[in-house]
Amino acid sequence: MPKDTRPRPCSVADTLDLVGERWTLLVVREIFHGVRRFDGIVRNTGASRDILTTRLRKLEGAGIVRREPYSDHPPRFEYHLTPAGRELGDVILTLMKWGDRHINADDPPVRWKHTCGETLDPVVVCAHCGGPAGTGAHSPTGRGVYSDQ
Repeated sequence: MPKDTRPRPCSVADTLDLVGERWTLLVVREIFHGVRRFDGIVRNTGASRDILTTRLRKLEGAGIVRREPYSDHPPRFEYHLTPAGRELGDVILTLMKWGDRHINADDPPVRWKHTCGETLDPVVVCAHCGGPAGTGAHSPTGRGVYSDQ
């Protein structure tokens, strides 16, 4: 990296450091889908057992998943999302919507029903006014804002 480079302080970058690797988000996806046992997560993600073990430990250490025993002999665990992990479910749904629109437009592989009975169409909105976040975001503030100078 050049000497004069100053990476922008950013929660996106910090989050990607934690969950930005393919297998990590697929683990969260599987647990979000209700697949909680190691063998099922391996099967549905295609990750090798050693990669999955590493990712689950990282997620557990970060407070995104928690292990709960379901067998003592031999010791076996299920994985559950913590509140922070459940919040990542919103990210997974948003990524899914983007992929359905731009990659799998002819036949989205998974659709979710909302409790209202309709097919879920996740959107990101401002919590204050309800307007679309993507078209309404402007005037950034904070330590990660750099001027052109």
